[in-house]
Amino acid sequence: MHFIKEENLQSVSTEFLIVGVSQHQENLSEWSSFTTVYGEQVNQWMKDEDIQVKLKGLTKVPTTSTSVKRILYVGLGNRKELSPDELRETFGLVGKQLAKDRVQSATIWIDSFATEDIQATDAAIIATEGMGMGTFQVANYKTTNNLPDVSLEKLTFISEVEEAEMIAALEVGEIYANAVNAARNLINEPGNVLTATAIGEYAQKLADQYGFEIEILGKSQLEELGMGAILAVNKGSKEEPRLITMKYNPKENWEDVVAFVGKGVTFDTGGYSIKTKTGIVGMKGDMGGAAAVLGAMQIIGELRPDQNVMAVIGSTDNMISGDAFKPDDVITTYSGKTVEILNTDAEGRLVLADAVSYAKQQGASSIIDLATLTGGVITALGFDKTGALTNDVDFYNEFHKATEETGEFTWLMPLTKNDKKRIRKSDVADLNNSPGGDGHMIFGGGFVGEFVGDTPWIHLDIAGTSDAMSAHDLGPKGGTGVMVRSLATYIERKASNLED
Repeated sequence: MHFIKEENLQSVSTEFLIVGVSQHQENLSEWSSFTTVYGEQVNQWMKDEDIQVKLKGLTKVPTTSTSVKRILYVGLGNRKELSPDELRETFGLVGKQLAKDRVQSATIWIDSFATEDIQATDAAIIATEGMGMGTFQVANYKTTNNLPDVSLEKLTFISEVEEAEMIAALEVGEIYANAVNAARNLINEPGNVLTATAIGEYAQKLADQYGFEIEILGKSQLEELGMGAILAVNKGSKEEPRLITMKYNPKENWEDVVAFVGKGVTFDTGGYSIKTKTGIVGMKGDMGGAAAVLGAMQIIGELRPDQNVMAVIGSTDNMISGDAFKPDDVITTYSGKTVEILNTDAEGRLVLADAVSYAKQQGASSIIDLATLTGGVITALGFDKTGALTNDVDFYNEFHKATEETGEFTWLMPLTKNDKKRIRKSDVADLNNSPGGDGHMIFGGGFVGEFVGDTPWIHLDIAGTSDAMSAHDLGPKGGTGVMVRSLATYIERKASNLED
């Protein structure tokens, strides 16, 4: 996408001119500059509802101007109540409309989308982010497609803001959208294509591109280190596991390190605790946590914040064979703690146990782990909320500010002494991996918490939010790339010492 900044409405030449309209639009001081060019009748059209001003209402109107073919009026509702989340979703719909109409050239009068709380540069970030995410299409392996590819090639912005400042804002929005879409592509890949080895190769390319230090451990190396939890999950597979560590170190010393730890289970059969024939479909997306981590690292590589970050991904599939691990097995984790296996479908927490232990060993000062871990989080919170656990409320509150900024809803769940007691209940081992289904999300995340010790830690269960069951304003059915933007925004805020 090519960004150009224009100074005024008179010089525009485009297929689509995109204009934000709201209640009492005629009272805006800059609105007269638009009606001077395109006619006072626009005000009457809004009063007659021929042009929709309700939130997310889109109205296409042809013009008599030879330089502008059509105007797309975008309803903002009550401008004073417009939130960044609503504006982002609205631009997602704008992007979908442009794609539907196969538009190659469009111009956004970005100042018409600004409010008292959303500056024009903020609106520019939101616009490119929303349009980039909204127009994402799931790659497929179909062999027939008769339509030639047509995409938006030229996007022009009209604003009174300085050009350099505006272009910088537009680039940030595009960087965020591209990273989310990259994570979506990973989630949507079939398990026979995106193996643990393939995830390692993807991470290597990312590290090469951005100059990250990287270490990729294979099966023999994991055996030497005694990573019994990841290896137990991998026992039934012909595919080798991988433990991937990337380090971004812009500071002089390797300290104050934020670690992102992602579950990268490329396909989950449930093992001998096998999933149902309907529950097993979609398990190619059980590496959504790893995808989120890789997406966040892509943003960090592009924007280069002044904050040390480490990414650790434990990757394998969970298959069934004569060698697969079984209920009643006892395994020894990298930390030395032993685990009684009660449920082989509670495998993600085992992978994370070794991964967070390794993150600590590699110098993590704080840890955020992400996983499509439990169906319990969906039962508790639905498909639109990410469940969270923490051992440090202040840490969570700082991260939560980032999620509020990105509109990725998280909800903090309790982790009580009684919960921990049940996780530690076993006649033969230090822990058990499945205390029960009654508090499944809490037990799953709480199990991981047994391996972080006193290190400030946040667990994010994205089982409900990592995959969309149907198309939505910001994308199609399939992987969402949830938490990519929140992880990166948290690092940006921390690097800038933002507190509000």
